Amino acid sequence: MPLFDQKLSELKASLHKKEITVSDLVDESYKRIGAVDGKVNAFLALDEEKARAYAKELDEAIGTRDEFGLLFGMPIGLKDNIVTKNLRTTAASKILENFDPIYDATVVQHLQKAEAVTIGKLNMDEFAMGSSTENSGYKVTKNPWNLETVPGGSSGGSAAAVAAREVPFALGSDTGGSVRQPAAYTGVVGLKPTYGRVSRFGLIAFASSLDQIGPLTTSVEDNAFLLQAISGVDPMDSTSANVEVPDFLSALTGDVKGLKIAVPKEYLGEGVNEEVKQSVLDALKVLEGQGATWEEVSLPHSKYALATYYLLSSSEASANLARFDGVRYGYRSDNAKNLIELYKQSRSEGFGDEVKRRIMLGTFALSSGYYDAYYKKAQQVRTLIKKDFEDVFEKYDVIVGPTTPTPAFKVGEKTDDPLTMYANDILTIPVNLAGVPGISVPCGFSNGLPLGLQIIGKHFDESTVYRVAHAFEQATDHHKAKPEL
Repeated sequence: MPLFDQKLSELKASLHKKEITVSDLVDESYKRIGAVDGKVNAFLALDEEKARAYAKELDEAIGTRDEFGLLFGMPIGLKDNIVTKNLRTTAASKILENFDPIYDATVVQHLQKAEAVTIGKLNMDEFAMGSSTENSGYKVTKNPWNLETVPGGSSGGSAAAVAAREVPFALGSDTGGSVRQPAAYTGVVGLKPTYGRVSRFGLIAFASSLDQIGPLTTSVEDNAFLLQAISGVDPMDSTSANVEVPDFLSALTGDVKGLKIAVPKEYLGEGVNEEVKQSVLDALKVLEGQGATWEEVSLPHSKYALATYYLLSSSEASANLARFDGVRYGYRSDNAKNLIELYKQSRSEGFGDEVKRRIMLGTFALSSGYYDAYYKKAQQVRTLIKKDFEDVFEKYDVIVGPTTPTPAFKVGEKTDDPLTMYANDILTIPVNLAGVPGISVPCGFSNGLPLGLQIIGKHFDESTVYRVAHAFEQATDHHKAKPEL
């Protein structure tokens, strides 16, 4: 059985029995990257020398100590907006093409403590703005299931690398669905944790009130391991929540008897592909067969989520990206004759079209005379969307629906139509606006392309989300399918 088709618990057992070494795992990763990444284009930077040296160090530790990190020896890829000391971090933007950070993000420190091995940095939509990884300043990542289709975005590189078995684990970031949507498109498991569960310190900001780092893996169990390793309060991030981190693995009982599931009618309405609807109904039958019950509910304000999200996220982006001005770090234009020209030219040459579009939209929404009509109104609607979720969660344990309205679309198909592209996140965005956790797990295929089932939980109740996802995964074979590259 190929190494990266095995679960973390199996790989750990093999390491301790000395059937394999950490160096074997790291070798497997770089060998696979060498074989397929020319087609998939998932990686932007590799850290091979350091990874191999660290693997040797961990191999020597196996016979000499009793305590091991939670992710001991496991190769991992990181989305390129997660800051890594002395390893280039560009957020897939030309404006940061020479940025070598001098510190590690908190999640990277957690991974070091857990003794994971960083393989490299993964491609994404520039500054996490996009749904297809076609907005990268460097290359277009392809979906391993069909190289003519997109892997989703903005964490498309992270999802594609896991689906192509280049790494068994990756971290992405999710602002409006950017972990769950690519997970659905590439047939892997992707979780957006509750806002505040994982520190954002060292995550290059897009929209600070929505961004959340999340794990991408091939199984629910591995996903729980990875979340366990990166969760927790952080004094460096004032929005990280001081709540206890439970043992997520103990939730994977496979038992959903008596569980109450809500299915929003808005999530199976207009614009949702028939095969996607059918795959969700089939999944509900599976969960029913395991003793859960489901009922249709309404999330009435979800129809406003898309407009609310793009106003709020673009406003926050306009403020966050003001720091990239050609003065302190990042790209600086050579043609400027004065300070104003330096700002204008550095930003217009360094940013891509999508980033400029969102900065313009956000600056407009925040401008005097428009602030109350747009930004303030959007914040009020956000409160109503959050209230919809709270009302449903008074009676139900989880909300279930599709992750995306359709399977992956073709590369280039929607680049000229930003509004249609934005609509791809229509089912994932409300989760970010409400700050609740959501996971996407594989639940079927349409024309050979994977489909995702989205399971949404209460604030800080990732355990129940994992319990349902794991029970569904154990009863089906969708997660066992992998692309033939």
